[in-house]
Amino acid sequence: MLIKTRRLLKRLWVPIIMRLWPLARLWYRVWGLTLDGSPSDEVWYFAYGANMHDSAFLERRKMRPLEWRVGRVRGYRLRFNLEGRPKGKAAPANISADENAEVWGVLYRMTRRDMVWLNSTEGVPGWRYRPIWLEAEDQHGIRIPFFTYIADGGEMDGNPSLRYLRLLREGARAHDLPKTWIEHLESVKSAE
Repeated sequence: MLIKTRRLLKRLWVPIIMRLWPLARLWYRVWGLTLDGSPSDEVWYFAYGANMHDSAFLERRKMRPLEWRVGRVRGYRLRFNLEGRPKGKAAPANISADENAEVWGVLYRMTRRDMVWLNSTEGVPGWRYRPIWLEAEDQHGIRIPFFTYIADGGEMDGNPSLRYLRLLREGARAHDLPKTWIEHLESVKSAE
């Protein structure tokens, strides 16, 4: 019941919060997060999961990035260690620290107001994903500070659904991620 109540409050508050920045800051503070800057400030977001695909990012989440670039994050690896729906038959993407690995994805430039909207579509603030600020390199080697989402996942990776894997693979191809990364995504086994 508590979770349903919080979801309802969130659904009611987000449109108001989007218009009144001081309320957004207060909402984030209640959840132990900081919301810096002003609504028009620009930030970069790194998508490594379904948000690489236009149907998820542009259509379902209704995002309109100012720019996008291919990006790479060193010191992290792609994981599928979260419990998805239906339980046991889906494992959404996550990242975890690994000094010997890297994750490729799509960097999107957006305003902080858009960031708050994206956060709300990802359940942030909340209990699953939390935003993390890191640094990536774009395809030209330019270092870019960005935010992305990370969660406390299980020790073992599961298998994502075939539908979810298709979003990752097609999004990676559409944004011209390196062939080796696409091959890596192709090697991930889907849930049966």
